[in-house]
Amino acid sequence: MLQIHILSVDIDGPLFCLYTSFIQAAWTRRSRGELAKKPNKKSWKQRTDMYMRPFLLNVFFSRRFIQAKVMHRGTSKVVSVATTNAKDLRHSLPSLTDHNACRIVGKLIAERAKEADVYAMSYEPRKDERIEGKLGIVIDTIKENGIIFV
Repeated sequence: MLQIHILSVDIDGPLFCLYTSFIQAAWTRRSRGELAKKPNKKSWKQRTDMYMRPFLLNVFFSRRFIQAKVMHRGTSKVVSVATTNAKDLRHSLPSLTDHNACRIVGKLIAERAKEADVYAMSYEPRKDERIEGKLGIVIDTIKENGIIFV
């Protein structure tokens, strides 16, 4: 809605007209304050991915050990953990970071996940991360032991 107000003023001779205009915003469903509170809405995949693929594998490689854990996305609870830094593996393995250690960690994760009734999980690689080498060995061993990756 556009409203224009015209004021006419007579100042010693010719007629001067001062135009003042202002625009009133039409009624909208959301006020500006509400838009500031909710800047962006998540996509359908972002909202449902947590429920479609609830269990997430997290693998960490250190210079000294390898650690893998399976977490539930919705509740952030850890379902199963396996690490070569544990007491039972630390003294029995010749190396805590070689390919054999990766196979053992993958096998332990698969067994412990099955005990917790988790038969499907997902892995999201980080930016610029490839599934090869030690990470590939861990994931392949988990697949060989009966866990499905979705």
